[in-house]
Amino acid sequence: MKTLLRACRVPALLGLALSSLSCGSDDSLTIRYADPGAAGGQAGRGSFTLGVATAAAQIEEGNENADWWVYTQPVSEGGLGVGEFVGDAVQGYARALDDVALVEEMNLDAYRFSVNWARMEPTRDTYDETAFTHYDGVIDALVAREIKPMITVHHFSNPIWVDDPRVAECPEGGPTDAHLCGFGHPTGGPAIVAEMAEFAGELARRYGDRVDEWVTLNEPINYLVASYMLTVFPPGRNLLFGGFAENFDDVVEDFMAAHVAMYEAIHENDTIDADGDGQAAVVGFTLNVIEWAPAVRNAVSDFDSAVRARNTVHYVYNHQFPESIINGTFDRDYDGMPDEDRAEWAGKVDFMGVQYYSRQGVTGSPGLIPVLNVTPCFADFDFGACVDPIFDQTHCVPAMGYEYYEPGIYNLLSEYGATYPDLPLTVTESGLATNVGRRRAEHIVRSMEQIEQARREGVDVRGYYHWSLMDNFEWAEGYAPRFGLYRVDTSTFERTATEGAVLLGEIAASRRITAEQRAEYGGTGPMTSEGDPRALRVGCRPINPVE
Repeated sequence: MKTLLRACRVPALLGLALSSLSCGSDDSLTIRYADPGAAGGQAGRGSFTLGVATAAAQIEEGNENADWWVYTQPVSEGGLGVGEFVGDAVQGYARALDDVALVEEMNLDAYRFSVNWARMEPTRDTYDETAFTHYDGVIDALVAREIKPMITVHHFSNPIWVDDPRVAECPEGGPTDAHLCGFGHPTGGPAIVAEMAEFAGELARRYGDRVDEWVTLNEPINYLVASYMLTVFPPGRNLLFGGFAENFDDVVEDFMAAHVAMYEAIHENDTIDADGDGQAAVVGFTLNVIEWAPAVRNAVSDFDSAVRARNTVHYVYNHQFPESIINGTFDRDYDGMPDEDRAEWAGKVDFMGVQYYSRQGVTGSPGLIPVLNVTPCFADFDFGACVDPIFDQTHCVPAMGYEYYEPGIYNLLSEYGATYPDLPLTVTESGLATNVGRRRAEHIVRSMEQIEQARREGVDVRGYYHWSLMDNFEWAEGYAPRFGLYRVDTSTFERTATEGAVLLGEIAASRRITAEQRAEYGGTGPMTSEGDPRALRVGCRPINPVE
């Protein structure tokens, strides 16, 4: 393994050539900062940040007051025993400063991480000062290394008292301090929204002198579907059948209200411009976006219904949330036509994080998802609704079972740029679960090529954060999928740089993807299968359109 290069961080005051990521005549890509007063981050059109991301619930050990702890804890120890036990994760709490050093080793501009609400507020309205001090240390270490922190307030995890997964129903008499009954509850939901706003404001008050970039919610649609529909995330409430239309929309409404309340609280309490770009705080949310494509079984007659289903799920998954916040409306029945005015929500977003992982097929067969009447085809998890999509699948990711389709990130960034031209975008996550280091390196180059194409066409994309810094607890999938730039030994927790880490470090050091690197790792053909006999899984081979 090559030693990662260390770059000299050139002060912005030197006023180096100020172009965005751009193509050179030698077929290389050059990455430069925006301007002397706005280097990186959300600092202005043309700026571009290279970073990496993690989430506290996925890397930190000993989160005993978090919902994921009791949800996955073995039944014999008092938990529900759902999936693999999170346990020690990858000891990201104890090794936090060592992991900051890894970010520096790769010469990256920024580190997006979440704080653990359950650790910082283990019981309602009681803060643990040792936890706040811990994250103070992480932030200080980043700032000392000229690495910009981006904090995610809510990343798929709550304190147990928000909605205890072990409690099947709301206590008689309503929410209590030990169990607020979760999102969607008539009184508990608004109480949780208020608690989230209070917590976000506290973070902004304490850390705003060093942090300017904030994410309120990570992938709200993913989280709500997994937690309140499919039961694969805590609290594991099943609203999929029986009362879905009446209940799930209340959950969504609470989450949108939570973003707005946190947005306002952060802006109210973060009044210090930490990086000198003229903005004390920029606040956004992230979306897991999917390139949805119509899929059919075997008959051309299925195609029209598949297209209609694709358009429906594309809107709900990729557009409903930002349109509600940007326009101040709420589409309660998911038909693309706003039902209710929410003027207090309008414009409460400064940037949007785009998190791209896959292209998925969707069929118009009898609907798995009520109201939407669509059945997505998630690789092996398709309920028999569809087989191979009508597009070629040239490669798949064995560890997660979905296809990574490089042009999809360009397609979605372009669509968002056209639909919301005044909303800055940042790729806050994109990564690949693989044990093949070369494939991860290919992913980095190919993703950045697609991002650059969108930027050259005028889309305001201001950064790329690779997921993830190190291997971690991958939610319902446990520890088997490996997304890390650094591989983690599960017995010793030692971190080892992968080929992707070396490559990204070289790119960040030189602010350039060389012609040689593009030739080695770029392009749009199948990713390498070297060292991975399952690289091209059955059903993920090139196929012909439906005849």
